[in-house]
Amino acid sequence: MVITYISTGSNVGDRFAAISRAREALNSKAGIVTMHSSVYETEPWGFNSETSFLNQVLILQTSLSPARLMNTILDLEKEMGRRRSHLRYEPRVIDIDILLYGKDVYNTHHLQIPHPRMNQRKFVLIPLAEIAPDLVHPVLKLKISEILQNVEDNNSVSLWKSAADISLEISGRSKTDI
Repeated sequence: MVITYISTGSNVGDRFAAISRAREALNSKAGIVTMHSSVYETEPWGFNSETSFLNQVLILQTSLSPARLMNTILDLEKEMGRRRSHLRYEPRVIDIDILLYGKDVYNTHHLQIPHPRMNQRKFVLIPLAEIAPDLVHPVLKLKISEILQNVEDNNSVSLWKSAADISLEISGRSKTDI
């Protein structure tokens, strides 16, 4: 099993339901979600939109290879209604990115790990630093907390729902489902 860090985000429809569904699907189709950050409301990065994103970072233990994990994520995004266009940045019902895959570095035509822009985005670094502040970026050789201190992103990122509240909801839901 490899420890991976996954970012989820949504700014279309029921944003919280979308990232919750993505978390649950990753847990059942890609491995075991062992931890999740709080959910943050964030300004869109790279484009203008009237609707803010909700973002969350997950720790996922997986036995899938990076390519297979990426294919699972792309299938999940498609199942959830994401339609890709020629635009790089646009509103989306769900966006799931592999941030880190263990301490490994991958650079292929279809997949780059670590995520090539994660160190530029507060909406990734803030929730990642919440759950893994001492994690070292395998290329930059800096702790996530250090990268966050120096990020130049000025977009707004604010706490929307705490990780503790989400955990209570998850455990409450599973009790009522029994």
